[in-house]
Order: sequence, then structure tokens, then C-alpha cells
Amino acid sequence: MNLSTLYVRGRAAVEKLMGGGGLRGKTMRGGVFLAGGSVAEQGSRFARNMILTRLLAPSAFGTMAIVMSTSAFIVCMTEIGQRYAVIQNPRGGEDEYLNASWWMGMGRSLFTYGLIFAMAPFVAHFYGNGELSPLLRVALLTMVFDGAMSPRSILPQREMKFGRWMTITNGGAICGVILTIVLSFVLRDVWALAIGSCSENVFRCLLSYIVCPGLPRLGWDRAAVRDLYGFTKQGLGMSFLNLIFTRTDIFVLAKLYSATALGVYTMAVYLVQTPSVFLTNMLVQTLLPTFAHVQDDKERVNRILIEVTSWMILLGLPATVGCYLCGSSLLRLIYGTRYEGAAGPLAVAAVVVFLSLLNVVITSVFAGMGRPGLHRRAVTASAVIMMIAIYPACKLFGVVGGQVAALLAIVASYALQIKRMRGLTGLDLLRYGRAFVPAVLASAGALGIGLGARFVGLANRPSANIAVGAAVCVIAYAVCVPAFLRIRQTAQAAVSGTMSDSSTTE
Repeated sequence: MNLSTLYVRGRAAVEKLMGGGGLRGKTMRGGVFLAGGSVAEQGSRFARNMILTRLLAPSAFGTMAIVMSTSAFIVCMTEIGQRYAVIQNPRGGEDEYLNASWWMGMGRSLFTYGLIFAMAPFVAHFYGNGELSPLLRVALLTMVFDGAMSPRSILPQREMKFGRWMTITNGGAICGVILTIVLSFVLRDVWALAIGSCSENVFRCLLSYIVCPGLPRLGWDRAAVRDLYGFTKQGLGMSFLNLIFTRTDIFVLAKLYSATALGVYTMAVYLVQTPSVFLTNMLVQTLLPTFAHVQDDKERVNRILIEVTSWMILLGLPATVGCYLCGSSLLRLIYGTRYEGAAGPLAVAAVVVFLSLLNVVITSVFAGMGRPGLHRRAVTASAVIMMIAIYPACKLFGVVGGQVAALLAIVASYALQIKRMRGLTGLDLLRYGRAFVPAVLASAGALGIGLGARFVGLANRPSANIAVGAAVCVIAYAVCVPAFLRIRQTAQAAVSGTMSDSSTTE
């Protein structure tokens, strides 16, 4: 088969996948928009971190980690999820619902910031760092601007017009990143991070009124508030439980170790979480409206779930192996020699991130079908395990213990999610499990090749180590992606054959 034939077939496949006004076409086009915006945003954050780790001391990142974790603690205690309620509700696009959602969100933001302002001195006293109090009060003004975004800014996401949503969210973030870099050259301390973090939502708020103009009206429709609250009350408390899983390591490590050690740990974990943020945002923003559209067709929900999960496994598992093989070299190249000792947390965090992404797909099903409360048991389990395991793990393993505890928690959460999914849609576990087989086999082979290269001395230097890690990932993709495509084609042919037989019988 020549190159021109491959090009023609590839172009036709892409046009078939992306074209049309159907749900698949809208989802894929939306995914492309979100992917482009997220790549630009996360790329700018990646470049920012490369610059800032050479301008600021690691202790600045440790201090900022405490600020962001404390704020997240209070924010999650008051999270109501009204935006997701607007997306899921069939009448969510009506003005009454948009206005009610705005007042719910703004009231929550003002209440949350009041709590943060009052608690700031106590947080500073607890950690013995007086600078934390003003940092919290400035950095967390971001909450107020988040609540003040245009009432109509949720419509692009609900209507799957992701170009506008990308302009607001990713555009505001990139503007904030640029300002953070400029401030870091001027201030050279943690205040550049605090002001820069706040500025991201300032820019998002401004862009929301430019892209989606519309002011909130005084008062709200009580029926709309009741409908939105009926959805949000199912998820009350889950954000707080999620916080325990995602931020407990920072709280404990901040008490056990220095701000410098915490900063090194934070930046190492953030490195592997950067692509996770990109993928999570893209998955939630495309899958939630997708599953909401097909929520009454359980077989179709299962097909979408398995297909998306299969691609996540194929892409994520080899990358996780690559992080293990060349974590230390990556940290040295990207952040400098002060950070290369955090390869352990980086490797374990890669596994945690991989399982978390698989969890996100199932959680999107629950939310899209109007059953976000089904996620509660899994979140509770992860929070409980994290609270039990975090302190002994950090004392026994050092800073890497923060991610060891997170790994135990996410494994339990993922198992419970799959069980819930089976009860909700009748998910075939054997069919779901087959998605892992090609990637597991290919990744195991890639791991063996990488360890062998290290054993014979081919990957001793950082550059050579990174080259070997990248090569084994490419090999794994080259092996498992064609295998998956063949399995998928066989499955589609079987479904088509079954439908044809059924039609003939009738």
C-alpha cells in the first residue's frame, strides 16, 4: 500500500469521524477544540515552571502548595456543582436556570472567601509561617472572580460549542501564566505565584463577558433553584472527600518536612499531573454532555465507556512505564539538579494519575445520567484509606509516602466505581477487562527492554535515559494500537452481523 493511498484513507476516516451533526461528530470536534486549548494552556504552564524553578527557591513552591491546599479545603467544603446541574438539566439553557445558577455560584463564592479571610491567621499559626495569612487572602480572591463569571458562560459547554469555552478557560489561564512569569522576574518570591494564580480567574471573568455577554438579573426563579438543587444535593460533600484524597499529602508533609522538601515533592508530582489536568478537563467537558445525551440507552453508554477507556489505557500505560524508567533524568532536565531526587514520588504519582483518569470516565457516566451520588461510596473509600495510610506511609517511606497512600486509595476507589457501573448499566466486566490486555502486554515488554538497556549501561546518562524511555513508549504504542484497532473492527463486525441476522429474522 503506497503513501498516497494511506493518506486518502486516513483523510476519509478523519472526515467521517469529525464530520456530521451527530453526537460523535460534535464530541470529536469538541475534543479537538478542548485538546488544542488545553495543550496551549498546559504547555504554557510547563514553560512557566521551567523558568520559575530557576528563579525561585523550592521553598516558594512549598509555601504556595500550602496556600492552594488550604484554599481547596475550604472551597470543597462549600462546593455545590451548580454548573454541572445546568449542563445535565434538559431546561438548563433557559434564562431562569442560568440566572439561578449564577446567584447560587456567586453566593457560594462570597461565603467561601469570607471563611478563608477569617481562617487565614489560624492557618499561618498552625504552620508557624506568618506569611501564609496575607498570601491566602490575596491568592483566594480568585474564588470571587470565579463566581462572578457571565451567567451565559456555561452555555458553550452545555451546547458543545467548545471553541468559546476554550477561549474563556484556556485563554484566561494563559494570560495569568504570562503575568506570573513577568512578576517572577520582578518580585523573585512566592508573591509572584500568589498574584499570578489569582489573575487567571480575573482574566477568565473578563473574557466570559466578552465571549458570552449577559448580566445577571436581580432575584431568581424558585422552581429553577429547586431543580438545580435537586441535582447538586446528590453531590454535596463529595468535593470535600475528593479533597482529602488529593490534598492530604500536602497537609501532612508540610508538618513533617521542610518547605524546601515539600516544594521539591510538589513540583515532581505536578510534572506528571500536568497532562492529567489536560486530559481530565477534556474528558469531563466532552463526556458529561455526551453521556447526558444518551443517558437512556445503557448499551450505548457502555460502548462509549469501553471505547474511551480503551484509548486511555493504550495511551496512559506505556507513558506510566516511561515515567518510571526516566523520572530522575526528566526532573533534572526540566527543573534542574535540585529536583532530580524526587523520582520516587514522580513514578508512583504516574500510576495514581493513570488510575484516576480511568476513574474520571466512569464518574462522567454517573453525572451524565443524573446520578452523581453513585460516586459517593468510591470517594468516601478513597478518603478514609488516605486518612488512615498517609501518616504511617510518610513516616515509613519519606516524602514518597504521600503518593504511596494515594495509590492505595485510588485502587480501592476504582474497584468500587466499576462495581457501581455494573449495577447501573449492566457493564460486562470481561468485555471491559479486555481493554487492558494489549496495553499491559506491550508495556511489560517495553519495561523489560528499558531495564535491560539500563543493565548493560546504555541509559546511564540523563539524555540517553530519556531517549531509551521515549523509545520504549513508541515501541509499546506501535504494538498495542494496531492490536486494539483490530479488536475494535472485529467487535464492530460482530455487532453489524448480529443486527443483520436480527433484521433477516424479522
